[in-house]
Amino acid sequence: MEIGISTFVETTPDVETGEVVSHAQRIREVVEEIILADQVGLDVFGVGEHHREDFAASNPAIILAAAAPQTKNIRLTSAVTVLSSADPVRVFQDFATLDGISNGRAEIMAGRGSFIESFPLFGYDLKDYDELFEEKLELLLKIRDSEKVTWRGGHRPAIQNRGVYPRPVQDPLPVWIGSGGNSESVVRAGILGLPLVLAIIGGSPLQFEPLVQLYNKAVAHAGHDISKLTVASHSHGFIAETTEKAADKFFPSTQQVMNQLGKERGWGHYDRKSFDAARSFDGALYVGDPNTVAEKIIHLRKNVGITRFMLHVTVGSMPHADVMRAIELLGKEVAPRVREEVAAWESQSGLK
Repeated sequence: MEIGISTFVETTPDVETGEVVSHAQRIREVVEEIILADQVGLDVFGVGEHHREDFAASNPAIILAAAAPQTKNIRLTSAVTVLSSADPVRVFQDFATLDGISNGRAEIMAGRGSFIESFPLFGYDLKDYDELFEEKLELLLKIRDSEKVTWRGGHRPAIQNRGVYPRPVQDPLPVWIGSGGNSESVVRAGILGLPLVLAIIGGSPLQFEPLVQLYNKAVAHAGHDISKLTVASHSHGFIAETTEKAADKFFPSTQQVMNQLGKERGWGHYDRKSFDAARSFDGALYVGDPNTVAEKIIHLRKNVGITRFMLHVTVGSMPHADVMRAIELLGKEVAPRVREEVAAWESQSGLK
């Protein structure tokens, strides 16, 4: 069971003061967070790509590369790379470079993205949303699997027997599929034999168990080895010394962001009642003291089949010191307990 962190490098206004941390400062803070995550023994750190004012990470590979020489073991991934509006050649080159700097710890998490700002920014039409992703994923995997590439598609100039460099340390460079729960995305990942990341950010996590089973069936149908593939969860949450403290710290900025996005997307008002329901044992928020969060992760492993858990800290801007403390608690208290209990359960169940 792998445990890690994901972030969108948020720069939303402070709920109490209205002040906004600069993009530069927040990027430097995230580098410190990655270094700490490595020091406390976490397995992976993911940085999500966005192209709007309230998020500072338009190029996750550069942020991850800044932390790479200062870390030893932690894997470094995008969360996600919005592949539909990116050039797969440049994506591969960026992460192959990161793989070299980190000596084989880079990963690409490819997704369509739930935000659409990158499409007009880079000159793509949203009517091609699905077609762009399928075509560009095909090219990315072709580049990954072969040094010299010949390829032709409908949305990018053709490539005729050209080499793509640098080549990564890992062969192959890991490429994950990020999905919000779309069954077609899940099946595609399984057929291609790619690891899967599910954004479990609402409702009950147990609702995702059928998708994991669907993925496993697709993997088996395509003849891939399921033991070599991972299903991960990307889930919002926060950890403090007590559950009450964690909830009180995490709610204000979460409410601010959820209501802002709600205005953009037509969601209902997000209040404390909604928040408290989501952080219940059966809810999708992993907010609480170390024991509470550990129990929920173990429950997710046993009942949904998740074998990598990424805690998304934070949903809106929070004090850097609080984020660092949450990472420390995740690495030092939550992760060891989860690994120990999951290993014992797998041994008793005859699982691996």
